[in-house]
Amino acid sequence: MFSLRSYQIQLALQGFNILHKYKIVYLCMEVRTGKTLTSLKIADLYHAKNVLFITKKKAISSIEHDYNLLKPNYTLTVINNESLHKINPNGYDLLISDEHHRNAAFPKPNQVTKLIKKHYSHLPMIFLSGTPHPESYSQIYHQFWLSKYTPFKETTFYKWAKDYVNIKDRHLGYAVVKDYSDAKIELIKDIIKPYILTFTQAQAGFETEVKEHIIKVKMNDITYQLANKLKKDLFVISKDGNEIIADTAVKLMQKLHQIYSGTVLFEDGSYKIFDTSKAKAIKNKFIGKKLGIFYKFKAEYEALKQLFGDSLTNDLNEFNTTDKHIALQIVSGSEGISLKEADYLIYYNIDFSSKNYWQSRDRLTTMQRKSNNVFWIFSENGIEEKIYKNVLQKKNYTLSVFKKDFIY
Repeated sequence: MFSLRSYQIQLALQGFNILHKYKIVYLCMEVRTGKTLTSLKIADLYHAKNVLFITKKKAISSIEHDYNLLKPNYTLTVINNESLHKINPNGYDLLISDEHHRNAAFPKPNQVTKLIKKHYSHLPMIFLSGTPHPESYSQIYHQFWLSKYTPFKETTFYKWAKDYVNIKDRHLGYAVVKDYSDAKIELIKDIIKPYILTFTQAQAGFETEVKEHIIKVKMNDITYQLANKLKKDLFVISKDGNEIIADTAVKLMQKLHQIYSGTVLFEDGSYKIFDTSKAKAIKNKFIGKKLGIFYKFKAEYEALKQLFGDSLTNDLNEFNTTDKHIALQIVSGSEGISLKEADYLIYYNIDFSSKNYWQSRDRLTTMQRKSNNVFWIFSENGIEEKIYKNVLQKKNYTLSVFKKDFIY
């Protein structure tokens, strides 16, 4: 018979008390500690009857599995963000927002955040995130703004920022813009403290160590020739007449990011795979091991399929029930799923997001697992290692949340 872990039961009781008093509870629980089950139990203790659970598409089956294990006394509707506009918003008495930091955009909220506020702001809410403010405490405002029970009295981010942010001017060469990232952290902590429940892997008894390894791959000559020509001319035309244009610093960075991993997206929306050296290196080095692979650009999945064929899938259920490897795009696979069946986690390429970095590298973690081996596949003399170092240097506010001596 299924039962929650003792700490999940305790957290659910604490969460219920917070939800009952404030109508919002934010479970800032590190990945793999059981945020979903804890939130489902809180909803049961709250005597909810019809719960709406908003998550990512790839996490839906896992959440429904946990719901069926727990067997709570309410009806659950699980929907992904992109489909939220398709459902009838009426009839729900509790909302659970998974990976709630996705509502953290500032200075303006994203479309899903505005939709939640429009249709569900009156509902009591449970927020879930292992990275509640990965890059700035300014990301907190809209996460609470979408609820009528927000502790902040300010109705817009700009009004809020006057009191809670050290606003600075940033000179970008062509213009001067306002920088709202330097939030007044202690002031914000005091306001949100009553709503927050934090819990770490260490508190749960996890002893997993994440070991990162870098493998550098010499790419084919065409990769370096193409990268050098684009850096020199900012414009390339292929033999087929397809164009690569890098007329701004941002576009140049983006195109080089693609090229150094052996693919490129042309201006007409088509793409080309011209170097599978990374995929070959992965296949040859990890023979006999079951792999979880993250890639950045969609064409990279096709490059992997060229080498791995039918032994590679992008379906989580197939990965869990067969000997196949799995390849997922970082942006969609970094949250809400477990890749515990994999022996190693491999990054075909790297994303600029520090949130995706911290979330995705923990996909192998379980209570029993003592060591996770994570491998980064970088091209020799490419751009990926520079991006990697940049991501590591980004200030990760989440780490401060999970320090043992950090108490809200």
